[in-house]
Amino acid sequence: MARIAGVNIPTQKRVEIGLRYIYGIGPSKAKEICGKLGIAAERRVHSLSDEEVLRIREVIDRDYHVEGDLRREVAMNIKRLMDLGCYRGLRHRKGLPVRGQRTHTNARTRKGKAKPIAGKKK
Repeated sequence: MARIAGVNIPTQKRVEIGLRYIYGIGPSKAKEICGKLGIAAERRVHSLSDEEVLRIREVIDRDYHVEGDLRREVAMNIKRLMDLGCYRGLRHRKGLPVRGQRTHTNARTRKGKAKPIAGKKK
Protein backbone atom coordinates (compact mmCIF):
# COMPACT_ATOMS: atom_id res chain seq x y z
CA MET A 1 0.00 0.00 0.00
CA ALA A 2 1.41 3.38 -1.03
CA ARG A 3 1.53 6.04 1.67
CA ILE A 4 1.71 9.63 0.45
CA ALA A 5 1.31 12.75 2.65
CA GLY A 6 0.21 10.56 5.57
CA VAL A 7 -2.64 8.94 3.60
CA ASN A 8 -2.88 5.31 2.51
CA ILE A 9 -3.63 5.26 -1.21
CA PRO A 10 -5.84 2.29 -2.29
CA THR A 11 -3.75 -0.11 -4.36
CA GLN A 12 -6.39 -1.34 -6.82
CA LYS A 13 -7.38 2.13 -8.08
CA ARG A 14 -5.83 4.09 -10.94
CA VAL A 15 -3.09 6.51 -9.85
CA GLU A 16 -5.13 9.57 -10.86
CA ILE A 17 -8.08 8.41 -8.74
CA GLY A 18 -5.93 7.26 -5.81
CA LEU A 19 -4.23 10.65 -5.47
CA ARG A 20 -7.65 12.23 -4.86
CA TYR A 21 -7.76 10.51 -1.47
CA ILE A 22 -5.29 13.16 -0.31
CA TYR A 23 -7.03 16.26 1.10
CA GLY A 24 -6.27 19.16 -1.24
CA ILE A 25 -5.80 17.12 -4.42
CA GLY A 26 -8.75 16.91 -6.78
CA PRO A 27 -9.19 15.75 -10.37
CA SER A 28 -7.22 18.55 -12.05
CA LYS A 29 -4.26 18.47 -9.63
CA ALA A 30 -4.09 14.66 -9.81
CA LYS A 31 -3.98 14.84 -13.61
CA GLU A 32 -1.34 17.59 -13.41
CA ILE A 33 0.87 15.50 -11.08
CA CYS A 34 0.64 12.44 -13.35
CA GLY A 35 1.46 14.63 -16.36
CA LYS A 36 4.52 16.15 -14.67
CA LEU A 37 5.93 12.74 -13.79
CA GLY A 38 4.95 11.04 -17.04
CA ILE A 39 2.77 8.40 -15.37
CA ALA A 40 0.14 6.94 -17.71
CA ALA A 41 -3.50 7.57 -16.75
CA GLU A 42 -4.44 3.87 -16.84
CA ARG A 43 -1.64 2.71 -14.48
CA ARG A 44 -2.73 1.26 -11.15
CA VAL A 45 -1.21 2.19 -7.79
CA HIS A 46 0.03 -1.36 -7.11
CA SER A 47 2.01 -1.32 -10.38
CA LEU A 48 4.03 1.77 -9.34
CA SER A 49 7.65 1.21 -8.38
CA ASP A 50 9.01 2.52 -5.06
CA GLU A 51 10.99 5.14 -6.99
CA GLU A 52 7.82 6.45 -8.71
CA VAL A 53 5.97 6.65 -5.39
CA LEU A 54 8.93 8.57 -3.97
CA ARG A 55 8.85 11.00 -6.93
CA ILE A 56 5.09 11.56 -6.44
CA ARG A 57 5.67 12.20 -2.72
CA GLU A 58 8.46 14.71 -3.48
CA VAL A 59 6.38 16.62 -6.06
CA ILE A 60 3.41 16.87 -3.68
CA ASP A 61 5.60 18.00 -0.76
CA ARG A 62 7.36 20.60 -2.91
CA ASP A 63 4.53 22.08 -5.01
CA TYR A 64 1.22 21.63 -3.17
CA HIS A 65 -0.44 22.48 0.15
CA VAL A 66 -2.14 19.28 1.30
CA GLU A 67 -3.51 17.46 4.35
CA GLY A 68 -2.56 18.94 7.75
CA ASP A 69 -1.10 22.22 6.49
CA LEU A 70 -4.11 22.92 4.27
CA ARG A 71 -6.65 21.95 6.96
CA ARG A 72 -4.84 24.22 9.44
CA GLU A 73 -4.79 27.09 6.94
CA VAL A 74 -8.53 26.77 6.22
CA ALA A 75 -9.34 26.58 9.96
CA MET A 76 -7.22 29.68 10.62
CA ASN A 77 -9.01 31.58 7.84
CA ILE A 78 -12.40 30.72 9.34
CA LYS A 79 -11.18 31.61 12.85
CA ARG A 80 -9.91 34.97 11.55
CA LEU A 81 -13.34 35.75 10.06
CA MET A 82 -15.02 34.81 13.33
CA ASP A 83 -12.62 36.97 15.39
CA LEU A 84 -13.16 39.95 13.09
CA GLY A 85 -16.90 39.67 13.61
CA CYS A 86 -17.61 40.24 9.91
CA TYR A 87 -20.81 38.93 8.33
CA ARG A 88 -19.21 35.69 7.11
CA GLY A 89 -17.64 35.14 10.53
CA LEU A 90 -21.00 35.58 12.26
CA ARG A 91 -22.61 33.07 9.89
CA HIS A 92 -19.84 30.56 10.70
CA ARG A 93 -20.31 31.20 14.42
CA LYS A 94 -24.10 30.65 14.23
CA GLY A 95 -23.76 27.57 12.03
CA LEU A 96 -25.77 29.05 9.17
CA PRO A 97 -25.00 29.08 5.42
CA VAL A 98 -22.17 31.50 4.67
CA ARG A 99 -22.57 32.13 0.95
CA GLY A 100 -26.00 33.75 0.70
CA GLN A 101 -28.24 30.69 0.42
CA ARG A 102 -31.83 30.91 1.64
CA THR A 103 -32.60 29.60 5.12
CA HIS A 104 -36.40 29.88 5.28
CA THR A 105 -36.54 26.42 3.75
CA ASN A 106 -33.56 24.13 3.12
CA ALA A 107 -30.12 24.73 4.71
CA ARG A 108 -30.61 21.60 6.83
CA THR A 109 -27.00 20.50 6.37
CA ARG A 110 -25.74 23.61 8.16
CA LYS A 111 -28.63 24.10 10.61
CA GLY A 112 -28.97 20.47 11.70
CA LYS A 113 -32.14 18.48 12.32
CA ALA A 114 -35.37 20.48 12.42
CA LYS A 115 -36.48 21.35 15.95
CA PRO A 116 -40.23 21.48 16.53
CA ILE A 117 -41.59 24.76 17.95
CA ALA A 118 -44.32 24.32 20.57
CA GLY A 119 -47.67 25.87 19.68
CA LYS A 120 -46.74 26.80 16.12
CA LYS A 121 -49.59 26.02 13.73
CA LYS A 122 -50.21 27.30 10.25
